[in-house]
Amino acid sequence: MRYIFLFNLLLACLGSFAQSEGRVIIPLNGEWEFDQTKTAFPPARYTRKIPVPGLVHLAQPRIEQYDKLFQKPAKVEKMELRHDFYTDYTPMYSWYRKKINIEKSLSDKKLFLTIRKSQYVTLIYVNGMLMGHSVECYTPIEVDITRAVKFGGENEILIQVGDRAWLPSEAAGGTDKEKIRYLSGIWDDVFITATGNLKVDKVLFLPSLAKKTVTAKILVRSAFPPQLVEIDPKEDHCRVLFTIKEKTSGKTVASQTIEGTAKRDDKTYFEADIPISDPVAWSPENPFLYEGEVKIFNLDKLTDSCSVKFGIRDFKARGKTFSLNGSRYFLRGSNITLQRFFEDPDCGSLPWDREWVKKMLIDIPKSLDWNAMRICVGVVPDFWYDLCDEYGILLQNEWLYWQVHGWDYQLRQEYTNWVWSDGNHPSIVIWDAINENWNMYVGNVLIPELKLLDPTRIWDAGWMSADDMGKNKEMAEPHPYKMASYETLDSLQMARHFKDRPYNLGKLNEYLPSDILDAGIPQLVNEYGWIFLWRNGSPSKISINNYNYYLGRNATPEACRNLQAYWLQLETEWLRSERSLAGVLAFSYLANNYAYTGDWFINNIKDLEPSPTLLWFRHCFATEAVFIDLADERYTKHIPPHRPGSDLAINLLGINDLGRRSEGKLYIELFDDTGEAVIRKQSEITIDPYGKLLIPTALKLPEKPGGYVIVAEYYPAGKIDPVISRRFIKVGESQSFKYYEISHNFNHVNGQ
Repeated sequence: MRYIFLFNLLLACLGSFAQSEGRVIIPLNGEWEFDQTKTAFPPARYTRKIPVPGLVHLAQPRIEQYDKLFQKPAKVEKMELRHDFYTDYTPMYSWYRKKINIEKSLSDKKLFLTIRKSQYVTLIYVNGMLMGHSVECYTPIEVDITRAVKFGGENEILIQVGDRAWLPSEAAGGTDKEKIRYLSGIWDDVFITATGNLKVDKVLFLPSLAKKTVTAKILVRSAFPPQLVEIDPKEDHCRVLFTIKEKTSGKTVASQTIEGTAKRDDKTYFEADIPISDPVAWSPENPFLYEGEVKIFNLDKLTDSCSVKFGIRDFKARGKTFSLNGSRYFLRGSNITLQRFFEDPDCGSLPWDREWVKKMLIDIPKSLDWNAMRICVGVVPDFWYDLCDEYGILLQNEWLYWQVHGWDYQLRQEYTNWVWSDGNHPSIVIWDAINENWNMYVGNVLIPELKLLDPTRIWDAGWMSADDMGKNKEMAEPHPYKMASYETLDSLQMARHFKDRPYNLGKLNEYLPSDILDAGIPQLVNEYGWIFLWRNGSPSKISINNYNYYLGRNATPEACRNLQAYWLQLETEWLRSERSLAGVLAFSYLANNYAYTGDWFINNIKDLEPSPTLLWFRHCFATEAVFIDLADERYTKHIPPHRPGSDLAINLLGINDLGRRSEGKLYIELFDDTGEAVIRKQSEITIDPYGKLLIPTALKLPEKPGGYVIVAEYYPAGKIDPVISRRFIKVGESQSFKYYEISHNFNHVNGQ
């Protein structure tokens, strides 16, 4: 039933094509015949079925090496990053076969088969004829299949997909050293497009809200035969009509016609600036969409038409900040590593389940005040971007390029196709070319070229510096992992290290490198934490020593989850209190549960049950918040207990991400280990737009020794639930300190 739904979804997504005069769409999503071979010869018979889109792990019956691809370890073991992907696995050829009837009425059309994404090396055969091949894994593959089609009869489509082990050196398919396996397969929509001899090959609608203009860029593909003799024409008349409508109402708001000639058997570029008198801005708060329609005429005969959705918005770098539609805009959110999630044994078909994806990608993030996601080390199926467009999530869209792989000419081809294929999505505001690496060709040749194609977005180039890139450097993505350098140290070694250089978890002025603070371009912190858990509450492969140091060996899942939630809350407060940062994106929201890191769900991932960390993120990521500036004393080991009855002077910091003043009531409370409030203070505060407010306060500590928790509850005007910050402290001497566990939905003022 799920794949029937996906088939209908594709029809809906492409419905404007299917309904348009001049173009017919034949969807090919759904069940295909499938099998694998060790050699490049197709199987003698097909013994399996597989859904498209999907990956090879979805074949039924299961492929022979399924258990080698997916293993659930009984326990977590400390493990360094792997590089031996194929030592216990045999690379295979995967074969997809589908038979379809193509109506005779289409015999005067040109037919093109499109695979939106297929990894890794893909060959396409129709009725035994090789129609084309591609090494592109993350951008659409399109081939002209007209000459092989039997109109009015049955046609066999055969697609061969190779293993990543055979990806050629030139391919722009980087290595992710935290992956365990690389799964192959057709993982986005497949369809046939029937058109006239002039076809829309690619189209971009690029907006400028400030100029009230949309620049339409189009590549027209001519399927007319090339010039064979001198008297044959080399080009043909081409008229392109652009029409812009409001997506919801269908109201036409602008149109433009351009004319020229299209080179035969080639692609021809056209461009038009289309003024819009009263554009509605797209934003996460108001995801207003337009529909751009393109019609192509040859000698007044309509040969093709299509529509794409887009939004009108301006996203720019202004000094150290980002601006959206002319106003400062802080990014808040997390990271999705879908390519890693693919190899999770619990992944299944979830990435192609629209309801599951919407809950994961839209509903939960918005409940946490998140407005952005980094699509990390690898792109996602096209309908994921559609959801972000429709419901309003900003995206940093990152290519799978971590370790160096790919030749310059192929990088240019694939990155250019990437911009053309994903560039209509208003949700994508940052093209992320590289993760934690350097490439002078990408940074100084390719990015400037692609800025000419799409000047409406910012480019990120990993860890390339301003010295590397000069004016081409538009932003930076620092990764201040405070615990990363300690992953190889055991508990005793960590204790010795922290004796001389303690880490003050929870201090809001904890050290940030000068290259972050002194930079003149936006600093988007999109990774931090390094305190990863699997969904069963076990430390991940690279976090075991950290948990052993702070909790002791064999800590319970509950204890591990509580530490992770507290740790990430405090580090998020630390980063968000530095108002010069352009955004904070925690790592990582979705990953392979059984690998080096982990994500913030518990139990079965299909249920998307949030961990305590996700629940506490609602507070530290709130647009209006008050944070306590005090180092933790529960888990850190270097701070001595406070003297009973002494005075404790602390600062609180109010922050406001909004363009209006934040006003509300603030309560400061101290709770003993039974949950009794032994101190309570109340005040009213006002935080300037986009600003911060220093709030000094003093507490008279109780005479009774024990573990206490300081809680700041901020109630912005008009809101019932508080935004909570917390710090655990020790008072007096004790063999052990117990603490009252504050709940994420704690509301002391209203008696909850």
